[in-house]
Amino acid sequence: MDRFFHSVTLDKDLCVGCTNCIKRCPTQAIRVRGGKAQIISERCIDCGECVRVCPHHAKKARHDSLDMLENYEYNIALPAPTLYGQFNRLDDIDFVLNGLKALGFDDIFEVSRAAEIVSDATRQLLADGKLKMPVISSACPAVVRLIRVRFPDLCDHVLPLASPMEVAAGLAREAAIKKTGLSSDKIGIFFISPCAAKVTDVRVPIGIEKSNVDGVLSISDIYPRLVGYMNKLEQVEPIANTGIIGVGWSSIGGEAAGLLNENHLAADGIGNVIKVLEELEDEKLQELDFIELNACAGGCVGGIFTAENGYVARARIQRLRKYLPVSCNRLEDAGGLNRLQWTRPLEFAPVMTLADKVEDAMRLMGKIDEIAEGLPKLDCGSCGAPTCRALAEDIVWGVARDTDCIFLMRRQIQDIANQLSQLEGSVTSEHAAEPHLPK
Repeated sequence: MDRFFHSVTLDKDLCVGCTNCIKRCPTQAIRVRGGKAQIISERCIDCGECVRVCPHHAKKARHDSLDMLENYEYNIALPAPTLYGQFNRLDDIDFVLNGLKALGFDDIFEVSRAAEIVSDATRQLLADGKLKMPVISSACPAVVRLIRVRFPDLCDHVLPLASPMEVAAGLAREAAIKKTGLSSDKIGIFFISPCAAKVTDVRVPIGIEKSNVDGVLSISDIYPRLVGYMNKLEQVEPIANTGIIGVGWSSIGGEAAGLLNENHLAADGIGNVIKVLEELEDEKLQELDFIELNACAGGCVGGIFTAENGYVARARIQRLRKYLPVSCNRLEDAGGLNRLQWTRPLEFAPVMTLADKVEDAMRLMGKIDEIAEGLPKLDCGSCGAPTCRALAEDIVWGVARDTDCIFLMRRQIQDIANQLSQLEGSVTSEHAAEPHLPK
C-alpha cells in the first residue's frame, strides 16, 4: 500500500498551466512548472478543490468500478445518505435500496444507519467528559488530513471514532458472514460515495489498521444505471432502517444536530474550514462542545462524485426527512463503544516542516525570509507557486529560481537594458570627442 496514495490525479495532456488550481489548494500542494501543474503528493489531502476549479478538466479523481463485483461471491452496497438527494420527488428510500439490489448487489447496509450509531456514541463520549474540548468531527477525511498536516496542535481534539462508512462496513461484513457462511475474502463491501477523499481513506485509513471497505464507487458513475433499474421495479421490498438523524449527515449541520446539543458549530467549504481551525488554534472557540467541519460546500451533498447540484440535493434531503422517524439505531446495535473507537491515535504528519532539527529549520527559515523580502509580495501565482513565500521556499529547496518571478525578471531585464543604453551613450560620446584628422 502506497504511503501517499491519492484519488486526485492530473492529466498532463489536458493541463495548460493556467494556475487556477494553485490558488485554491488548502495545503499548497500544487505547483506549475514547465507549463504543467504538479501535485506534491505528501501535501495533498484529496479535498477535490482543484478538480472543481480546473476549467480544462485536467484534475480528476479516480474511483473503483462496478466490475469489481465479479471478484466476490456476495456483494454488499453501502449507500451514503447523499445518494438519496440525487432523485427528484423521492419519498421512500426503499426505491433506491431495491434499485441497488436490481443493479447487482446481494445486500444493502445503509451508511445512515451507522451514522446514527456514531451520533449515539458521540453523545455518550461528550456526556462522559473525557474528550478534549471542543471536539472536532472525524467524519470528513479531507478535514482530518488537513489537521494532520497544517494544525498539529489540534490532533487531540479530533473525535477518535471510526466514520459511519467504516462502522457500516464492519457490521455488514459480520452479518454477511453469519448469513451466508462465506469467508470474509469472498464478501465484497462497496461504499457508494459522493467524495474523492473516501477513496484515499479506504486505501490509507486514519485511526484504524485496515479498512473493511473493498471498493469505493462514485455516485455519478452508477447514478444513470441505477435510475434505469429503479424505473423497472415491479415490487419494493422493505429494507430501509434509518431516520432523520442518519440521513441528515448528508448535509452540513446534520451530524451536529444529531447530538441533540445546541452548543456546536458547523462550517463547510475548505476556506471556511481553515478559518475555523485557525480560530480554534488561537483558542477563540473554547466555549463550544462540538465542531462539525466539511471540506465540501453544503456538506457531503457538495462532493465531486455527486450527480446533482449540492443545493438541490440538500433541499430534496430536507423534503425526504419528513417521511422518516427521528432515529432507528443505537450504539448497542454495534456491540458497544469499543467497536467504534480508533485503534491508533491521530498524529501530526510533518510534511510541511523545513527540517527535523530546530537549528536547521531556523537557518532555512532565515533564508526564506531573506528571499521573500526581495519578492513583490503580490501572490499572483504567475511564477507557478501559490504565494511569494511559497516561491521563496521552492528557491531554498532548489526547485525554483528567483527569475521565475516575472516581476523580478522584468526588473532585471530593465536593469540590463538601462546598462546597455548607458554603455551605448558612453561609446557614442567617446566617438564624438575623438579629433577628426585631415585626410
